[in-house]
Amino acid sequence: MSTTTNFPRNPELVARSIRALTSERAAKRLLRLSNGSAATLLGMAQVTQGREWERLRAALDLHQQALLETAARGPVLGSPAETKEYLRSKLGTLAHEVFCILFLDNRHRIMAMREIFRGTIDGATVHPREVIHEALTIRAAAVIFAHNHPSGVAEPSQADERITRRLKDALALIDIRVLDHLIVCGSDCTSMAERGLV
Repeated sequence: MSTTTNFPRNPELVARSIRALTSERAAKRLLRLSNGSAATLLGMAQVTQGREWERLRAALDLHQQALLETAARGPVLGSPAETKEYLRSKLGTLAHEVFCILFLDNRHRIMAMREIFRGTIDGATVHPREVIHEALTIRAAAVIFAHNHPSGVAEPSQADERITRRLKDALALIDIRVLDHLIVCGSDCTSMAERGLV
């Protein structure tokens, strides 16, 4: 069972970012209401559906695409920091659990990223046959799994270890290697490969 945790805030970064995205007046209002929290700021902007959200969403989308392109230009294993940063930006603030896969070619370059399963805050059901189908369709040589823990810590659970072994065994039958399984929680990202669990 996941436990609730608080993530460190960086009000200076939030203030600098929002001032670059909107007017000084709007920035002051948003910063005051959000109390310097990036998660609160994004939540407020999304609820209002105003111009602020559109600007934030566009900036976030652009940042995520740049991270993915950076990771794709070189071997993924040679740039783990970029891969982790991309996954943190993609999954770190979600309120629901999502299981994603990075599909890689034989040079470990990213071919595609797919959200395979979406679940509740308690977990997501992962079916190996669906993962195999997607991997064969994309013609991947290797994969990296990633999912988020919306209300806990970025530590692999026993269930995470079991599904990783199950998927790794299933993909081995069709010669597709599992390189890592990354757990994202807020600004934290834990590599199961670095823990010797893959």
